[in-house]
Amino acid sequence: MFGKYLKVVDSCTSCGEELHHHRADDAPPYFTMMIVGHIVVPLVLVVEKVWHPDVSIHVMIWTAVTLSMTFALMPAVKGAIVGLQWANRMHGFDPAHRDGVHPPGP
Repeated sequence: MFGKYLKVVDSCTSCGEELHHHRADDAPPYFTMMIVGHIVVPLVLVVEKVWHPDVSIHVMIWTAVTLSMTFALMPAVKGAIVGLQWANRMHGFDPAHRDGVHPPGP
């Protein structure tokens, strides 16, 4: 699905589905921050409660953990958002809207 780290290819190499019209926007970073935050904050509290490390140790450990988790999760979360848009036929994934043919409305 990705040509580069977070660059979605124009179309799927396997099935030919057009992917260029997806609209992930700010959702992947937001959801990634929520996931990482809900994992890192309890870990920080547990480490502080059990071992009482110095603040500089906290800064080094949790900066590295937070950045590595964020960079590791971002492509998966963006892929999930694009997949959700495809499953719900949002933002151009609906074949009826893609060809300029719109279903009759009320």
